[in-house]
Amino acid sequence: MPNRAPDWLKQALRDLEQAEDSRRAGRHEWACFAAEQAAEKAVKALHLHVGQEAWGHVVAKLLVELPASVRVPKDLVEKGRVLDNFYIPSRYPNSHPEGAPFEHYGPLQSDEALRYAREIIEFIRSHMA
Repeated sequence: MPNRAPDWLKQALRDLEQAEDSRRAGRHEWACFAAEQAAEKAVKALHLHVGQEAWGHVVAKLLVELPASVRVPKDLVEKGRVLDNFYIPSRYPNSHPEGAPFEHYGPLQSDEALRYAREIIEFIRSHMA
């Protein structure tokens, strides 16, 4: 069976591009979601790279479940937790007391999401090189 880690990483980079495009277009909720997706797929790429499969959508958990040989900084796990908070609320109105998701997200949230996703992706890339 071929190693699909590079495919997952390429898609993570593509999702990051989508997050950046959404940010520029003022679609901050989509920027946040795409940033979470980019980080999630990058971490799954590293799992595959080290020979294990990963399931689920929780970036922080996926980071913690990497083997001990991959020393994941605690602050990176915390940044994963921030991204995890965008997975559902950025898309579903019933995740908020009122209003559509796009009404709850702005440049501050999307900038933070993009920054954290980039940091996680760079960490992953450094371990896949």
